[in-house]
Amino acid sequence: MIEFKDVSVRRDGRELFAGASFQLHPGQKVGLTGNNGTGKSTLFALLLTQMGAGDTEVTLDKGEVSIPDSWQVAHMAQEVGASSQTAIDYVLSGDEQWYEINAALNDLSAVSYEQIGVLHQQFDEIDGYRTPTKAAQIMAGLGFKTSQHELPVEGFSGGWRMRLNLAKTLMSRADLMLLDEPTNHLDLDAILWLETWINAFTGLVIVISHDQAFLDATVGHILHVEQQKITLYTGNYQQFIRTRHERMAQQQQAFEKQQATRAHLDDFIRRFRAKASKAKQAQSRIKQLERMAELSPMMADNPFSFRFYEPANMSSPLIEMTQADIGYSDTPLLYNASVQVTPDTRLGLLGMNGAGKSTLIKALVGELKILSGTYRVSDTLKLGYFNQHQMDALDATATPLQMLRRLAGKTSDADLRSFLGSFDFRGDRIDTPSKLFSGGERARLTLALIVWQRPNVLVLDEPTNHLDLQMRQALTIALQGFQGAVVLVSHDRELIANVCDELYLVHDGRIDEFKGDISDYGKWLSDKRKQENSADRNTNKKKNKKENKNIVSRETDDSLINNEASTAPIKNKTTQPALSKDEQRKLAAEQRKLTAPIRREIENTEKALAKIDKQLIMLEEKLADTDLYEESRKADLLKLLDEQSALQQQHSDNEEKLLSSMTTLEEMEAGFD
Repeated sequence: MIEFKDVSVRRDGRELFAGASFQLHPGQKVGLTGNNGTGKSTLFALLLTQMGAGDTEVTLDKGEVSIPDSWQVAHMAQEVGASSQTAIDYVLSGDEQWYEINAALNDLSAVSYEQIGVLHQQFDEIDGYRTPTKAAQIMAGLGFKTSQHELPVEGFSGGWRMRLNLAKTLMSRADLMLLDEPTNHLDLDAILWLETWINAFTGLVIVISHDQAFLDATVGHILHVEQQKITLYTGNYQQFIRTRHERMAQQQQAFEKQQATRAHLDDFIRRFRAKASKAKQAQSRIKQLERMAELSPMMADNPFSFRFYEPANMSSPLIEMTQADIGYSDTPLLYNASVQVTPDTRLGLLGMNGAGKSTLIKALVGELKILSGTYRVSDTLKLGYFNQHQMDALDATATPLQMLRRLAGKTSDADLRSFLGSFDFRGDRIDTPSKLFSGGERARLTLALIVWQRPNVLVLDEPTNHLDLQMRQALTIALQGFQGAVVLVSHDRELIANVCDELYLVHDGRIDEFKGDISDYGKWLSDKRKQENSADRNTNKKKNKKENKNIVSRETDDSLINNEASTAPIKNKTTQPALSKDEQRKLAAEQRKLTAPIRREIENTEKALAKIDKQLIMLEEKLADTDLYEESRKADLLKLLDEQSALQQQHSDNEEKLLSSMTTLEEMEAGFD
């Protein structure tokens, strides 16, 4: 286990936490929460330092951290450099033990005969033959197609490189896994897959995340950093919120009681300190005040308090798109799309990665011209559009106050500062150039500039990617009170559930109303993933059979060529006499007898493959049961996942065996001709 005993840490002269004491055990899933700047990343860095890993060294000011010497740690870094290494090789390198043994087995020039046996034994002990399959499964879960496996890392965008980095981290044979905002660059289907993976992981996981639904689905403990203290709570995030609020209410009551006691003591000291008869009692009260532990008042739970202004003008419809084909370079990605945005619209767009959600958004806001159909907007339209590009387009040298001033006209600085304060831009941050801001601060500033302009339509493409939990809550409340239209793309299930009244599904080039809620969409994704996996297996089967036929055909052609070359001179000498029908029947019977064993082997292998396919389908149906991922059924889940991996390996082995047997049969038959 990991144990903190009275730990205190300072960084840059500031105390981040003091007197921290808690224990974490193998198998626990722990959410690390707290406001930005409270020390979450420092806690990760401290753990890495204690385990001799990481790039940033953090030392203890006081206390002791105990971690088993044998433990291995995996840490998801926040940056991935450009590399010519293939994506699958990069992911496989996350399993350092497998990667080293595999590299040695692939280059035996510097390995002795005795070492070769040891390497094969080690490879077998770590189940190395299934490791590439595990890497492929992780990549598929995170949204990578098989065709992308051999692409170089440098060929992926920043967001997809982060997915590769997450996949590499998940490949590690770690006892402790540290995940820092793992869902930031994932869409909803990848997040749901990651939840399943974390629940099945047998080691200790500590995760920093601002996705409440993700935390609720994965963690059983919350480690909360607040006011230089670290408190361990039992339960998921929702349970933590309830428990914390109860503690805060108790703390507030204790604080108010203490303040009343202090006021009474102060009054006694002020009145009687100068009187000789009461001096002794006054001194006693002074000492009592000095001994009294300092309690803090209940802090405001959220520093954000903004709201969207009521739109000045409104008409209906505000945006109307009818039977539109949408795409790039005259190639439609979406067909016959019809969307109407009215003042009452609260629309959430759902769809798998690459389905075209962002393409539809660009067409709705007029950024992408439709290829056919009609697109009209109202004269009263005032658009508030949020996406990553708007964040990146902020004036790097300008401060929040300067940017807001450009929009605000004659509004006083006091009013502008008050407005920015509702987005937690206070003090020096108001006058700090945006190039020095974190991703979360840039996102908050972009939202603030949108709010100030009083839009009547909000089109938000992943607005919460860089926002912490408190800002997400404030945005949710503000959107609920917004009196205009909302079109939302987000992987934050809480935001969609609390803001959107209707859901549209973007899939297979179409846009259709989704009949169900966000939890039903999770089930839909699970079913689609099963269908795609089944289709992939069928495609691979057909591919293997086709490759087998091609191999047989080439080998048969070669044998015919060789046979013709060897018999050509004989034709010039004598012609072989033709066989009688009786002799042909005897020869055919002899050939069938010789090939009977290999034919039986092919038949048995095909039966084994059919049986394994049925077992895999039954396992996938069991794994689709959401109840399976409850903490109480972790053992059942692990057992099923092990069975699935074993069957997949058996399937691969039997396919290779079938290919080899069919090739042997064709060679034998060619030799009889």
